[in-house]
Amino acid sequence: MALDHYVSQVHLRQFYSQALGNRLYAIRKTDMKAFTPRSEDVCRIPEGSTNAYVQDPRAIEEFLRTIEPKYTNALDKLRTGAVDQECVYAIAGFVSYVSACSPAAMRLQSGPLRSQVETVAAMMDARGALPPSPPQLGGASLTDLIRKGTIEIAIDPKYPQAIGIQAIVGMTSMFGNFTWEVLPNDEEDRHFFTSDFPVAIERAGDPRLVNRIIPLAPDLALRIRPDLSFDRNQADLSFKRFRYQRRRPSRNELAELNRLIVRCAEELVFYRDDHPWVQRFVSKNRAYRVEPHTDTIPTPTGGTFLLSTYRVAARRAPLAPKS
Repeated sequence: MALDHYVSQVHLRQFYSQALGNRLYAIRKTDMKAFTPRSEDVCRIPEGSTNAYVQDPRAIEEFLRTIEPKYTNALDKLRTGAVDQECVYAIAGFVSYVSACSPAAMRLQSGPLRSQVETVAAMMDARGALPPSPPQLGGASLTDLIRKGTIEIAIDPKYPQAIGIQAIVGMTSMFGNFTWEVLPNDEEDRHFFTSDFPVAIERAGDPRLVNRIIPLAPDLALRIRPDLSFDRNQADLSFKRFRYQRRRPSRNELAELNRLIVRCAEELVFYRDDHPWVQRFVSKNRAYRVEPHTDTIPTPTGGTFLLSTYRVAARRAPLAPKS
């Protein structure tokens, strides 16, 4: 049985600590347990890349073979300004993979699907297209049962993963044709964290959009700004619309970027240097994660338009006490 990593080991190894050798520091957000794993020990699931909904259940592994060997070289190109098509492809592919196949991604993509099922159920109920529930459930409508929590719409997380796998080339084209902000960080005591979901989100000017913040290495991060005008139906791996600028963040901005990285982590935060302030910083921001959010908007024709996006929000379930 394959142990598949949903965050590439080549990414995690960038955060290895000189004090630990081939290990990195880690904190689990739920209980603040600290430990020092190897890259191969974390962010992995048995057969995590296997998906029975797609024709080739291991197709995503073929995609990763075109991405992961180029990752470290791509970072060097971003550092030196020698950015080329191969560099953009490697980084955009990494972002796409995490955004489609990690447990956080599958959870997030399940939210809009669940909203769609609930909306369709309500529309069918309103038209009398569904029978009443059995006597054991009081003959209530499906809409009422969902609203009261008697029935819950469950989405197989492998289904949104399959959608992401099928769309992985288009996602890579999309991220690679957006505008990038390369964020170098030479502050020795404020290097970037990473996590088990290293694609943090940040509010953009348009409420329909979010920027992506990607920590690539302790000294390097990326902000990807979306563009609604880009044609997502036409994959362009030559990245003709790609633009980037290099900007050195202030210390206050570095703290804000790390705050987003920690808050958007699903369970685990990783870092290279065990400074005294790190555990306190993680503890202060651990009670958050990314949540899906869908607005239901009535249309003039009596239909319903669903607008789905993501938000950084407080966790619904209480956290365990610190260990």
